Amino acid sequence: MKVYLETYGCQMNLSDSEIVGGLLEGEGFEVVEDLREADGILINTCAVREHAEERIYQRLRQLHPLKSERPTLRIGILGCLAQNLKADLLEHEGAVDFIVGPDAYRALPDLLRRSAKGGRERETRLSKTETYTDIPPLRRSSVNAWITVMRGCDNFCTFCVVPYTRGRERSRPLASVLAEARAVVREGVPQITLLGQNVNSYRDEGLGFADLLRAVCRVDGIRRVRFTSPHPKDFPDELLRVLAEEPAAMPHVHLPLQSGSDRVLDRMGRGYTREHFDDIVRRIREAIPGVAVTTDLIAGFPGETDEDFEETVRAMEEIRFHSAFTFSYSERKHTLAARRFADDVPAEVKSERVTRLARLEREHSRGRLEEEVGTEAEVLVESSSKKSSEEAFGRTPKGSGAVFPVDRVRPGEIRTIRLVRATAHTLIGRAAP
Repeated sequence: MKVYLETYGCQMNLSDSEIVGGLLEGEGFEVVEDLREADGILINTCAVREHAEERIYQRLRQLHPLKSERPTLRIGILGCLAQNLKADLLEHEGAVDFIVGPDAYRALPDLLRRSAKGGRERETRLSKTETYTDIPPLRRSSVNAWITVMRGCDNFCTFCVVPYTRGRERSRPLASVLAEARAVVREGVPQITLLGQNVNSYRDEGLGFADLLRAVCRVDGIRRVRFTSPHPKDFPDELLRVLAEEPAAMPHVHLPLQSGSDRVLDRMGRGYTREHFDDIVRRIREAIPGVAVTTDLIAGFPGETDEDFEETVRAMEEIRFHSAFTFSYSERKHTLAARRFADDVPAEVKSERVTRLARLEREHSRGRLEEEVGTEAEVLVESSSKKSSEEAFGRTPKGSGAVFPVDRVRPGEIRTIRLVRATAHTLIGRAAP
């Protein structure tokens, strides 16, 4: 049976799709690159924001004609949206044959086989133990390997659906992560990105995330190690020491602020204040000179006043992040915020606020990149640039995108370039002399 796998959402979803691919191929299925060849189409989904949900419904509408032409074609919805909406998808979306939550991927082979005989099914039970440790991922990238070190989340931020779609926190054994890291080296992949909803919560027999990160950085042959995301409420000094001391640990920390207002942070259930966040950023920048600090920001959370929003603007102006993902708040089914607060910030106000944050983000990002102009950087090549096959696109150790001319694009190669110019989000370089 041939299966086509389509992925939406975050890095965790990309990692999950590689796990699903490995699981299916291990069970005798063939994962194909062209959906026209497929007997089954699996759509791995995100439920974190309303826009992500709308994209899935739009995609299902696009697939309806294909399903009409090929009645035997099976379509399954995987991941967070499947977990969050459950029966709604089966009842109201005629194109969907089955749904599978993030903790139930082991049921996929049987569901695919049974669905081929007709019928509509779901498997959305959450697990307290599932980490898919024993499944070799089916990786498509020669540049970066996602390694999920923990699943689920216990933070219950009021805006976030993750604890309800991915369950409670559980960590993989450190030994299994190291075994996968060594396999990545044997595959010739130069970079690893460690994933978790809050990697600072990682625990294995008394060892924490800093211990894990140091151990992965010391695996022979690893060139670069990244991670996402830590939580500001529990950022340990030992993690800073690892970032400062281990050459393979990249000088980039993604630290989600979400809001600059203490009142809004409290309503979000984030567990820290703006002063606490500022102190972490100060410690990061003191421990790792030249580090890039990036963030996430939400505009229009329930009850956010003009004064609250100005606190977020002030935080951006004072911290000057290297980059930021900015979002309008969207109410998510089952979250604490949906139960406790009215979504009372008008849509046009949310739009104005997020537009202002995005404008500031571009200004600050460009300023940070311009600080690097005139220096040299090692760039890990990912692909050709969007504009020319004679230019390579890659990332510096700080995670900044860089474009430079090459005679041949070799993904996975690390090239030293001289940075000569910056745009809002990209460095322009040339071969170093």
